[in-house]
Amino acid sequence: MEDLFQLAELIKAKNKIDVQISHLIGRPALVGHVGEYLAARIFDIQLVESASNKAIDGYFCTGLLAGKSVNVKWYPKQDGLLAIKPDSIPDYFLILSGPITPAASSRGTTRPWVIDHVYLFNAIDLIARLRQRGIKFSEATSIIKSLWEAAEIYPRSNNKEYRINSETQKLLKLFQE
Repeated sequence: MEDLFQLAELIKAKNKIDVQISHLIGRPALVGHVGEYLAARIFDIQLVESASNKAIDGYFCTGLLAGKSVNVKWYPKQDGLLAIKPDSIPDYFLILSGPITPAASSRGTTRPWVIDHVYLFNAIDLIARLRQRGIKFSEATSIIKSLWEAAEIYPRSNNKEYRINSETQKLLKLFQE
C-alpha cells in the first residue's frame, strides 16, 4: 500500500506542474500541445486556432518555408514511426524527438520530455517514397532509417532543404537533459 500513497503524492506534484505548463501554453499540458507550442516559438510557426485540426498544426511565418503548412509531432523517443493521416497531408512534418530507440516494450523504461533530434520531412516527397515501397499509412507508419537521417536538421544538419541557425540550436539545447 505504501506505493499507492507515494504514487498519489507524485501525481499531485505532477498535476501542479501541469497547471503551470497549461497556463503558459494556453492548452492542456500534453506532449503534443507542448511540442506544438515549442515548435511555434522556436521555428516561427503560426499555429492554427483549433488544436483538433486534422493534419495542419500551423504555417511557417518566415524563411524559405514561409506560408507552408506543417504538422508538428513531439515524440519522447524516436523509434522510426510517424503518425500519417493519408486523407490530409501538410506540406511538411516537423518532428521533435527524444533519443533514438528501437520499437520495443516500454516496460521498465522512462520517456522524459527532451529534444535530442529534430527532423523536417517534405510531406509530398515522403508520401511518394512510402508509396513506392508499398507502405500503408497509419498512426504508426514505419519510416526507414535512411529517410530519418536525410530529414534531420538537429543536431546534425543533413536536410538539404532547411538549415537551422545558431540561435535555434541554443533554444533546442534548453530541452536536452
